[in-house]
Amino acid sequence: MSPEGTPAPATSTGRGQDVIHNIGYRGYEGPRLGRAYARRALFTQSLRGAYGLGRSAKSKVLPMLLFAAVSVPAVIVVAVAAISKSKDLPVGYAEYVLMMQPLIGIYLAAAAPQTFSLDLRFKTTPLYFSRPLERGDYVAAKYAALSAALFLFTAVPVLIMYVGALLAKLGVGDATKGAAQGLVFCALFALLHAAIAAWIAALTPRRGFGIAAIIVAVTVPYFLVTALQGIASVSDHADAIGWLGVASPGTLMDGIQSRFLGGTSGFPQAHTLDAAQGAVYLVVFAALLACFCTLLLRRYRKAGL
Repeated sequence: MSPEGTPAPATSTGRGQDVIHNIGYRGYEGPRLGRAYARRALFTQSLRGAYGLGRSAKSKVLPMLLFAAVSVPAVIVVAVAAISKSKDLPVGYAEYVLMMQPLIGIYLAAAAPQTFSLDLRFKTTPLYFSRPLERGDYVAAKYAALSAALFLFTAVPVLIMYVGALLAKLGVGDATKGAAQGLVFCALFALLHAAIAAWIAALTPRRGFGIAAIIVAVTVPYFLVTALQGIASVSDHADAIGWLGVASPGTLMDGIQSRFLGGTSGFPQAHTLDAAQGAVYLVVFAALLACFCTLLLRRYRKAGL
């Protein structure tokens, strides 16, 4: 207080002096892009992540090596056909995809946990759901991205074989028909296997557990069923070969491509399905696809994610 009893003026170093700083915050007046944009953005980001794009160089090594490993044999197949002057490729388009199943299984086991498990591990999933993006949108975008990544992984070798067949002048009509059937097979193969791998990856935030579980789920049943079919073929139970094929995703897809897509069966004795077995294969395929997609959606409906 001053001697006259009036308050002393505040100095520049007074503790009670308040200053308002304008740091430039402004309200957003642009368009609200909404759920559709969020789904597309999540799809694109997840698809890029499945091949390590937008991540460190180390993350790109395995996907690109596997992509090269599954594509180079397609070039060799075309070269063999051209050198031997064959009238057709030595391996069918869908058959080639089935032959590459071990490599496809490894890629799927690496891509699915990257797409699903990491969000659970780092607890970023609730951040997605705090936006207009709903849980069904999240699941649809992630599953579509994994399916698209797997489709590209299998379809590019098919396209390489197709272009090589055209360059080798193996017949435009037959090559185009075979390639189209092969691409349809790649789409069906990707939808089913991505649904299985996505559900498994969504069960655990631990990436290593997801990788091991997916490899077991995709490869072990295939080799087990193939062994059982071989036993049935040498024990005069050839009728059981077709029915055993529904017990694994790989042999299920083999039966579908040989029955409906003009491919050669990989079953023992080149066993082909009759009309009843073909219908059962389609029903089982649709049931498995619906089942795993439903389980995946239910996984993300649980509270606390």
